[in-house]
Order: sequence, then C-alpha cells, then structure tokens
Amino acid sequence: MTYVLLIVGFALLIKGADLFVDGASKLATLLRVSPLLIGLTIVAFGTSSPEATVSVLAALDGSAEVALGNIVGSNIFNITLVVGLTALINPLKVESVTIRKEIPFTLLGSAVLLVVISDVVLQGFSENLITRSDGFIFLLIFSVFMYYIFEVARNNREQAKPEEGAEKIPWGKNGVLTLIGLAAIIFGGELVVRNSTEIAVSLGMSETLVGLTIVAVGTSLPELVTSITAALKKQSEIALGNIVGSNIFNILFVLGAASVIAPLPVNDKIFTDIFLMLFLTVVLLVFSRTKYRIGKVEGSILAIAYVLYLIFIIIRN
Repeated sequence: MTYVLLIVGFALLIKGADLFVDGASKLATLLRVSPLLIGLTIVAFGTSSPEATVSVLAALDGSAEVALGNIVGSNIFNITLVVGLTALINPLKVESVTIRKEIPFTLLGSAVLLVVISDVVLQGFSENLITRSDGFIFLLIFSVFMYYIFEVARNNREQAKPEEGAEKIPWGKNGVLTLIGLAAIIFGGELVVRNSTEIAVSLGMSETLVGLTIVAVGTSLPELVTSITAALKKQSEIALGNIVGSNIFNILFVLGAASVIAPLPVNDKIFTDIFLMLFLTVVLLVFSRTKYRIGKVEGSILAIAYVLYLIFIIIRN
C-alpha cells in the first residue's frame, strides 16, 4: 500500500504542477511578460512547488535530511538530466541576460548554502546546522532576486504589445485551474514525503539518499516534463528559464522557508553533492557561453553526468 500511495503522490504532483503551470502561464500572458520571465517566475515557481511542499513538510515532520537532500538532488537533476535531455531534443538558445545574471545568481545561492552549512570548519561548532537565521538570509537574498525580476518584468511590460487573442483568455477559469493544481501539489507532496521515508527505512536506505534520489527525481518530474514540452514547441527561453529559475527558487526560497520552520541538521555526505552542484553550475555557465546556446553535444555530456552521479550515490550509501 505504501508503494501505491507513493505513486499516487507522484501522479498528483505531476498533474497538479501541469494544471498550475498551464493556468498561471495563461494569466501571465494577460500581464504581457516575456517567455524568459514566464520561465523564470510563473513556470519555475509552479514546477518547483513539489520541492517546496516536500521540503517544508519534511521539515515539519522532522525529516531534515530528506528536505536538504531533495533540494540538492533536484538541482543536480535539473542542471544535468533536464538540461541535457531538453538540449538533445532542441538546442537551447541562451539570452545574454541569463548568462550575466540568472545563472551566476544560481551559483551565488549554491555558494551561500556551502558557507552556511560549514559550521564545524568555519565556526568550530560541534555539528553543521542550517539555522533559522540562515533561513532568513536565504529569504533576504531571494527577495533581492524577486525585486530584480519584477523590475525587469515592469520594463518589459511597458515595451510589450498585447498578444493577439489575449483578451479571450478567461481570468476566472485559469485562476481556478491554478488553485486546483496547487492543492494537488500540496496533497501529493505530503504523500511523497510520508511514504518515501517509510520505504527508505524498510530498505535500509539513509534519508539523505532517499532525498537525493527518489524524492528529488519525483519532485523534479514537473521541470522535466515542462522543459521537454517547451523544447518540442521550440520555446527554449521558457525551457531554460524554468530550469534556472527552479534552481534559484529551490535554494533561496524552499530551503530558506524549510529552515525557518525548523533548523536542519546537515549530514556530512551532502558536502560532496553540494560541491558537485557548484561545479555543474559552473559547467552550465561555460556551456551557455559557447555560441550562446546549449547544443546536443553539451546536452549529451550533462545527461551522462547524471547517470554517473546516480551510480556514485547509490554505491556511496
């Protein structure tokens, strides 16, 4: 029954995120913002809702390792497999503004995470912990990012013309779809946390490994589905904006909110994964600067990197 409920939870997460993104994206069209900004905000936040729900509920349930492992695992999954498969389907165009600000902002968030969890090395404490004050630091940096995004959106809206047929998009229907999607995400997230933790205990797996694998992949499926769909429709700006925006949202908002709710103890094994996340973000930045696109070769390298990482963490456990 536990496995059935886990599958039901994942199904609710995916369908809920699909409804949320679809409804919210149509509302964003009415507000006249660019595809890149839609990807960085509405779509990114919608597809990251499972991570947010799972990590916050894990913090409330006292499963701190699941919360942190989920965020780090999801970000590595996004940078490698999601970017890789999306680029293999259709090479991703990279706007210069994404290279200059959004991807470095992801790098900044990862670096801040590494600093705040290094209590033993930097401050001589007996254990590493993401405290409530650390959580407020994350949320403060996130508010700065959101201010920047809203300024860009405001300037973009002033220059943009209303899309043809936008006036026919119903506000009420899409508002309801967005709320239904959000409700499915929250309920599905609760099922995933509870049942994946039970499975982990029964199989002798650590909570960190479960967070990095089962939960991370499950909660990142909306990013994967959304980015691949965007790539098939040749909307590469939405695809890349979704991935970059999701990673920023995961570290700064989700981890910030989770640690404000309850301080998160840090398993020493997670340091390797965070260093890898930092390295992969730098790789993504380098790939993005090659002809301002992420092509099939770069996509193949990133996808293979995730397979190797998965093998490594399973052996490590």
